[in-house]
Amino acid sequence: MAPTSVAIEQSWKEKLSEEFEKPYFKELSSFVRKEYQTSTVYPLPKNVFRAFELTPFDEVKVVILGQDPYHGPKQAVGLSFAVPEDAMLPPSLRNIFIELEDDLGKSRVHYDGNLERWGKQGVLLLNATLTVRAHTAGSHQGKGWEQFTDEVIRKLSEEREHLVFILWGNYARAKGAHIDRSKHHVIESPHPSPFSASGGFFGSKPFSTTNAYLIEHGQKSIDWL
Repeated sequence: MAPTSVAIEQSWKEKLSEEFEKPYFKELSSFVRKEYQTSTVYPLPKNVFRAFELTPFDEVKVVILGQDPYHGPKQAVGLSFAVPEDAMLPPSLRNIFIELEDDLGKSRVHYDGNLERWGKQGVLLLNATLTVRAHTAGSHQGKGWEQFTDEVIRKLSEEREHLVFILWGNYARAKGAHIDRSKHHVIESPHPSPFSASGGFFGSKPFSTTNAYLIEHGQKSIDWL
């Protein structure tokens, strides 16, 4: 779990080098390593830092914040809300795509849940917790991942300008409380889960709002479809 044993993209490695040396991260590394040795854990070790590999620090334009990886088999890929190309769409992702098509007024070109195409355009698909034990939601919460990903958000907030942070649900809103809103645009709405999507997620138009902000600040829009 230290950067010597799990590859993390070089720009992030430099930005987060101090975090890797802190006691909490060493304890987290030990915990996660043991979990992989003794239990089934998602995602695969090579994908724990997948979001960072796809979206280097200076290429981030948008952050979509999730909570935990999926804890079912053949789902978690290291990107918030995403699943492999051949996987059935989880309910929240299905609702995200419904809102996407409604927001942009167009049908999707891609019908799978592999969101790497977003990551490669500058959308950091960041979960607050980067690992989870199989079939046990929240099992790796409170072990240090949240502190690590808080630092990721802090670095982006402080060292970059004109990013869009998309915070769906109360958990993401709380985690994004310290984003500098004088430098960045924050989009907040209920979570796309079936339990809450009809309470304000549908109709929130996060995708067109994001693109309008990016264009306004001289950046290329995201091809969401």
